[in-house]
Amino acid sequence: MHSSANISWFVDISLADRATVGGKGGSLGELTRAHIAVPSGFVVSTQGFERVLAELERERAIRWRVEALSLQDLKGIRLLSEEIRTRIRRAPLPPDVCADIVVAHAELCGTNLDSPLAVRSSATAEDSEEASFAGLQDTYLWVKSAEAVLTYVRSCWASLYSVPSISYRRRHSTPESGVATAVVVQKMVDARSAGVMFTRSPLTGDRSVITVEAAWGLGSALVSGEVTPDHFVIGKITGQISVREISDKVMQHLPAGDGGIQIVRTPDEIRRMPPISDEELKALSEIARKVERHYGRPQDIEWAIDHSGEILLLQSRPETAWSGNDQPPAAKPTENPLLHVMNIFGGRR
Repeated sequence: MHSSANISWFVDISLADRATVGGKGGSLGELTRAHIAVPSGFVVSTQGFERVLAELERERAIRWRVEALSLQDLKGIRLLSEEIRTRIRRAPLPPDVCADIVVAHAELCGTNLDSPLAVRSSATAEDSEEASFAGLQDTYLWVKSAEAVLTYVRSCWASLYSVPSISYRRRHSTPESGVATAVVVQKMVDARSAGVMFTRSPLTGDRSVITVEAAWGLGSALVSGEVTPDHFVIGKITGQISVREISDKVMQHLPAGDGGIQIVRTPDEIRRMPPISDEELKALSEIARKVERHYGRPQDIEWAIDHSGEILLLQSRPETAWSGNDQPPAAKPTENPLLHVMNIFGGRR
């Protein structure tokens, strides 16, 4: 795989490269180098974004105008967001960036240039210990063709200036000069089941358990809130599954034939069936423990299981709900284990 100033493959990067590949890209590289299975891919570095933004800044300022916004000026934020995003989406890609993406796309897809890919924003401040930008930038699933990848790379760049993203940065007084975004391009998992897991209870902070949330099909159904996932709690030491909460998973996200995803009704015979077996739960638990040991701190992990039964991680980020607050769990292990189950899903990308 050929790397360049514009393209970095997962095998060549780690979290130390966050400044050029963003939080998501750095994490996927870190997991790859730790021999944890992730869908293969590459990152379009922040250099392309910076060059396009600099060209646009010469026409009309962007960063200082964002910094000048008041958090209370909702109309101003919305109007500036629309303006900047339109300009970025219409901006031509530098020829070398365009050429490098096309070459990397061909290397990733091999003989089938229509292989489905995920194109995911990876902000430089994303998932850091100081701030979490998770869910504020865009992700595009089941993307086919190099031309579509080029389009969605610009869309990911533009999403750095979405209303939620601008508002988040203004709320935290984040300097615009330190904010940029890379773009992850990786093979799409045709997921039979997908979900998230936390290496501590997201509700109580209990570090002795792993909470797994799962649904049929692609994980985007959980992200969008269109399905209530099943919930499981597993003891880290004993491996015992102490909680099973099976929901009626009415809908699921599946790939659409012409690219993108479609929302379909889950077949009646599996709506109330768990989308993962006990053996898969235990395998997920082992992977979660390995990831937590690697990073040395609790993690919030996205996973998928394909139709062959292979488990792949799509992301691992520091758990933020209890970060910096490592106190004894609010609930004792002998209390109701359902307290360990979280039934909220913020947007995650």
